[in-house]
Amino acid sequence: MHIGDPAAQGPAPRHPASPQPASPRPGAARVGIGGPVGSGKTALLEQLIPRFIARGTRLAVITNDLVTREDAERVQRSGLIDPERVMAVETGACPHTAIREDPTLNIQAADELEAKFDPLDLVLIESGGDNLASTFSLDLVDYWLFVIDTAGGDDIPRKGGLGVVQCDLLVINKIDLAPYVRVDVQRMIREGSHARSGRPLLLTNCHSGEGVDAVVERIAADVPFDR
Repeated sequence: MHIGDPAAQGPAPRHPASPQPASPRPGAARVGIGGPVGSGKTALLEQLIPRFIARGTRLAVITNDLVTREDAERVQRSGLIDPERVMAVETGACPHTAIREDPTLNIQAADELEAKFDPLDLVLIESGGDNLASTFSLDLVDYWLFVIDTAGGDDIPRKGGLGVVQCDLLVINKIDLAPYVRVDVQRMIREGSHARSGRPLLLTNCHSGEGVDAVVERIAADVPFDR
């Protein structure tokens, strides 16, 4: 479901233009998942994996951590995907370095997975937890989503960080927690849609899986897998 219509709210604030999508590379599509620490990136990843596999998507996964392989090991133990199809990248520096300034390690990991499991349709690349200014290089991904959560406060969309504004799809996670942290989800929808000039925004509860089917459908509609 595409949420929000900013037309009735007046002109959207001026932001740096979103980068134009890169020309599709041969091979698997590469989709990035970014967002702050604790927003639910890995939980979303664990919900996406079985849904894409059920669709017949030939899938591999890369996770980024600062100096550990914890997220990769968590996904490998999950039983959701062949553990060999999950690769860890230890960034050794701020997470955005390995997905934006110099994405070489992630590009190499994706290339290695494609060579090992050819043919692949899709590589999901989870960033390490970062701040609201984090973005993905289009040398690395074809499409990227940014995950925020209600527990972080309902003012996040209004602050208009580059991750929120420029991502292809904004995901507001942990909607189930909103009543307990006194967050107005409708305000997040309204202000997020305004900040993004009406570009796609979806709500999820990755604990229950609520809203995740819509995320899968959006990615499948926007990203060609038949490379």
